[in-house]
Amino acid sequence: MPIYEKHDYPLVDVRRYLEPGPVVLLSSAHNGETDIMTMGWHMMMEFTPALVGCIISPANHSHELVRASGECVINVPTLELANQMVDIGNSTGTRIDKFKEFGLTPQKGTVVSAPMIGECFASFECKLANGKMIDEMGFFVWEVIKAHVDKTVTAPKTLHYRGSGEFMVAGDSLDLSARFKPEML
Repeated sequence: MPIYEKHDYPLVDVRRYLEPGPVVLLSSAHNGETDIMTMGWHMMMEFTPALVGCIISPANHSHELVRASGECVINVPTLELANQMVDIGNSTGTRIDKFKEFGLTPQKGTVVSAPMIGECFASFECKLANGKMIDEMGFFVWEVIKAHVDKTVTAPKTLHYRGSGEFMVAGDSLDLSARFKPEML
């Protein structure tokens, strides 16, 4: 096993090593308006109920839609949507209809009014569970109230942001289930 020679590293770039999970597309709706945003700052917070925390800047148009509606859909794209994912993040829903502009299919959710994205293999309908830190930090806590996953997608090539426009693609899996204690992770 190697011993690594570590050097000082810029604090602003720490995220290149600690970004959580795959980049997702958060869809929202309020008063007949829809939007999609690209989001990398999210994390699982609890199993039951399934809670997801995320940062949504007030500068992002989706912020006002999810704050007003108290709901969203977290959609998980794969490598095939990499270009749309970046373009969605580089645009604003105040000027364009992102579903039309980027050729995505809105699908009606079963519980929330925000649309699911048909081209994403997984979509999680969410209701706001805790908004106490929205004003201070833009931090939303969502409860996933309905999950939709295409079970034929067994090894999704999800994208993981490393900063500075670089992404990693999820790759090989390592099965350590025989040794794993879930309460330890």
